[in-house]
Amino acid sequence: MIHKPSFYEFFAGGGMARAGLGEGWRCLFANDFDHKKIEAYRANWGSDVLHEGDVSAVSLAQLPESADLIWGSFPCQDLSLAGAGAGLSGARSGSFWPFWRLVKELKHAQRAPKLIVLENVCGALSARGGKDFIQLCVALAQENYRFGALVLDAALFVPQSRPRLFIIALAQDAPLPADLISPHAQEPFHTQAVQKSYAQLSGELRTHWLWWALPTPKTQVHSLLAVIEEQPQDVAWHSVAQTQALINLMNARHQEKILQTQRSGQRWIGALYRRTRVENGVKVQRAEVRFDGVAGCLRTPSGGSSRQYILLVEGDKIRSRLLSARETARLMGLPENYVLPAAYSSAYHLTGDGVVAPVVRHIAAHLLEPLVQAAHVRVAA
Repeated sequence: MIHKPSFYEFFAGGGMARAGLGEGWRCLFANDFDHKKIEAYRANWGSDVLHEGDVSAVSLAQLPESADLIWGSFPCQDLSLAGAGAGLSGARSGSFWPFWRLVKELKHAQRAPKLIVLENVCGALSARGGKDFIQLCVALAQENYRFGALVLDAALFVPQSRPRLFIIALAQDAPLPADLISPHAQEPFHTQAVQKSYAQLSGELRTHWLWWALPTPKTQVHSLLAVIEEQPQDVAWHSVAQTQALINLMNARHQEKILQTQRSGQRWIGALYRRTRVENGVKVQRAEVRFDGVAGCLRTPSGGSSRQYILLVEGDKIRSRLLSARETARLMGLPENYVLPAAYSSAYHLTGDGVVAPVVRHIAAHLLEPLVQAAHVRVAA
């Protein structure tokens, strides 16, 4: 009999990890402190297992049963390269520690999960010179978990460039099928940054390390053009003057990209961000566009420059606008029936702060589910 695995989902947001794990998994508990994200979670998954509030206020008694997996996409703001660099001591990313307190309490109560997944930005590898990553590894090792890190770019699954770090930890006493690990680092998921972080670990921590063997997906990724709506409901196409203003913000190299697409005579879709660059010692605002069929990484919109635009080139006709909320959901691999917040800014914040569902599904299918089944077979025997 196949065991249906269970999980706790911390820092759950709109439940994108749950969407990726799929119907084959049973959610026992979900937590987030952001009310708007909680409302989105409730709209898509109901309220039965949902707890709104800061993770520091969650008690062991609120966690039912014994889950096979804890998924923790803890806040990235203090670990991001764009952040202030406070790391795991920061007000947001530091919420990892009250989360970890719950893991230790589960361990003490003999209810600890066999599997833990920690998801964050790749900056978690290098934050504070790698000290934060080492702290995460120490925390896992002290609770007798073996662990390894993978970097997966969502561009292998959806038309969005979004590399993210996944630390996958397995209890020391859990069975480990030989085909799920490699004796050495393997591209593309054991990036140079992952290998550098491994090299910084002490000899003791390296004894806990696993090089997870994850296959490269074989699915064909749709281009950005496939996710674009002709007449979105929540954003409008810019006027000719507004589009030209964006083009005027480009340097010569990016303006030349537009000219090249026009010369081709084909229909092109580009993804565009406004960024602040330093040129000749002076900060200037620039618009930068890519026409490789992939969107840039969605970000939580704290200002106009954080939002992503699209540029549609059809011969001499050039149109521009912001990405619509539904388009951002598609870039996160969410189904068409996923219920988004009604307010555009709330929907964009939700998707820009989430984990790409097909990436979760790939990890679950090739690592998490085989590991859970191996543990269940041992118990049944």
